[in-house]
Amino acid sequence: MSKKKITFQNPQGMSLSGLLETPESPKAYALFAHCFTCGKDIKAAARIAKALVNNNIAVLRFDFTGLGSSEGDFSNSNFSSNVADLVAASEYLREMYQAPSILIGHSLGGAAVIAAAKHIPEAMGVVTIGAPAEAAHVMKQFRGHVEAIRDIGEYNVMLAGREFTIKKQFLDDIEAQKQDANIANLRRALLVFHSPIDTTVSIEQAQKIYLAAKHPKSFISLDSADHLLTNSQDADYVASCITAWSSRYL
Repeated sequence: MSKKKITFQNPQGMSLSGLLETPESPKAYALFAHCFTCGKDIKAAARIAKALVNNNIAVLRFDFTGLGSSEGDFSNSNFSSNVADLVAASEYLREMYQAPSILIGHSLGGAAVIAAAKHIPEAMGVVTIGAPAEAAHVMKQFRGHVEAIRDIGEYNVMLAGREFTIKKQFLDDIEAQKQDANIANLRRALLVFHSPIDTTVSIEQAQKIYLAAKHPKSFISLDSADHLLTNSQDADYVASCITAWSSRYL
């Protein structure tokens, strides 16, 4: 197994930082999208990637614009820019290695991979982990400040113990998304993971995704897992299920 730090450019020409983990003889490549305000090095992403690599699936995870080691201003990013970053990452893999066959997204990243799938023709399977059915669901995390953001144009909010500037353009962008159509027209195999005790994104969001999607689709309950899969056993379980499920489509 090898780990390689890579960089590629987003559509605005900014450099995005990624980590590509590759087994000796990869049978496929996967692209991983992290959760809102997280980064590529969040424990769940690292654990899932390691387990997939052990099953001969290469994984690219990267920091979205303005997060982690990537260039750009987070306050100027939005859901659409996240989708564009994913498409740029797939183009990098296509040019340098092999286009991703599997798209995996955690939380808002799950919504992003659903939206990005139509721009990545080689993707045969899409996996969501604790994902919302609507991008606008993320406003729940700063609902007490939404009016201030609309009135002032931007506002600093605390998310996961860190301060982020959220601008009105971010709200406008997530509210303009046609995620129901993206789900219904996915035309890829879909695997939905969700915990019934997830307090960040409720299980009802997974139900909406599943009902809107067309077959082939599968749902796996994560039982007692929390939203960030802080228990390593939960992350390992997700990876083992992805490996078994994807073997049917690769």
